[in-house]
Amino acid sequence: MTRFLDVRDLSVDFHTVTGTVHAVRNVSFYLDRGETLAILGESGSGKSVSSSAIMDLIDMPPGKITSGEIWFDGQDLLRMPASARREINGRRIAMIFQDPLSHLNPVYSVGWQIEEALTAHGADRATAKAEALRLVRRVGIPDPETSLQKYPHEFSGGQRQRLMIAMALALRPDLLIADEPTTALDVTVQAEVLALLKELQLETGMGVLIITHDLGVVAEIADRVAVMNGGAVVETGATHEVYRNPQHPYTARLIAAAPGKGEMHPEQPRREPVLSVRKVRKQFGQFTAVEDVSFDLMEGETLAIVGESGSGKSTVAKMLLRLEEPSGGQALWKGRDLFAMPPAELFKLRRDLQMVFQDPTQSLNPRMTVWQLITEAWVIHPEILPRDRWKARVAELLLQVGLKPEMASRYPHQFSGGQRQRIAIARALALEPKLIICDEAVSALDVSVQAQVIALLDDLRKRLGISYVFIAHDLPVVRDFADQVMVMQKGRVVELGPVAQVFDAPRAAYTQRLLAAGLDPDPDVQAERRKARLALA
Repeated sequence: MTRFLDVRDLSVDFHTVTGTVHAVRNVSFYLDRGETLAILGESGSGKSVSSSAIMDLIDMPPGKITSGEIWFDGQDLLRMPASARREINGRRIAMIFQDPLSHLNPVYSVGWQIEEALTAHGADRATAKAEALRLVRRVGIPDPETSLQKYPHEFSGGQRQRLMIAMALALRPDLLIADEPTTALDVTVQAEVLALLKELQLETGMGVLIITHDLGVVAEIADRVAVMNGGAVVETGATHEVYRNPQHPYTARLIAAAPGKGEMHPEQPRREPVLSVRKVRKQFGQFTAVEDVSFDLMEGETLAIVGESGSGKSTVAKMLLRLEEPSGGQALWKGRDLFAMPPAELFKLRRDLQMVFQDPTQSLNPRMTVWQLITEAWVIHPEILPRDRWKARVAELLLQVGLKPEMASRYPHQFSGGQRQRIAIARALALEPKLIICDEAVSALDVSVQAQVIALLDDLRKRLGISYVFIAHDLPVVRDFADQVMVMQKGRVVELGPVAQVFDAPRAAYTQRLLAAGLDPDPDVQAERRKARLALA
């Protein structure tokens, strides 16, 4: 049988100053028309490099395809002239990237960018405008006529991903490659984007190759899965069969590391709070971002804040650290109001209150090495650690977050997104804080690294009494890690309580919808959740 897409014995090397990296080694997989294949693996497994080879997106040099064939509809893409390859890319094979903000041009309107995808392949401008409007409407962007005139920064993360899908589908491709398309999205938006991809696949009959580290995404959308580790495919099979009966130890470890299956934290008696937030609000002009938010946080406790984009959860976090000035309310840290503190007093308190931001690409200085990023904390607060102990402590911090000590000499751009987030966590831990605010701090991490980092944070909580405000859209992680859960919608708190009560007996209809939208790695459980989501729709 001739396969629609057939990758055979693909190997890709990258030549660096420290030697040759064998990123992909003799990888083989196939995809048929109308089928969804998930390539599952952790950072550095070679899954994105394999898909980039299909689209001819590997920088050569330093990369080099050393062996293999990529057959697409009877043609070997690797033996094809560049002009023929350009005709196929976009028109017959399209790609959705992980970070839409990095792949949408900030100086052009989204309408112009979608139209360009069409005009580059021969459509006239009038046809391209009409088709762009149809596509934006089809992917569910509100007020499509006006939205076409807007720029990428004027949309939410979920809307930008929908626009990327519209652009990818502009030429009605036969194959769609989706590289981590839902990693940073809220659970409800993630469910909507995956449902949209499935709908569009049924409409067009296209094959979908989805690259992910999320077992829940695999359970939701994939017919088959290929598991990659260390640049090689270690297992392939039907999604249900691989989950139920994994043949390779690595696959079994991935499944075992999936969050949401362990015991929830038992409810503890509540003592005197270290942080007491009362009636906090934030106004941006005429827009109210946060209204009447109140909660207490105890020493050694984790409060998770969940909600969709625009719910105000990140704004609350930024106000606690005075990165945004509140419009009203109080935040008492051990009895002292953070919002009323003068700058000098707030500076002294900075080492006790740390934040791990959602996007490490933006929060890590690209001109500083990992060594400089971590030790900067001790330059600013020299009382923490004498200089002769810096080297040993940097090595210890990197090992704690799953990195190697020799990586300290590298710069942020030399790491994957998940590795950069681990560096950001190590930097926060360097100050030995009393409170860490984690804004989607583990959303970009692989499941095994995520489990490792969560275990580390939990151990620090138990040993050192560190408290956490944990902002997340990954509900299984919240279920495993949090003591208290606060659900926000449109700037207000709709539910607040112990983790067991919120997950097992949610009171608010909005909380029920959030939980129904969550993804489970078990294909059978996920099928039931899909039914529940449709019932609540």
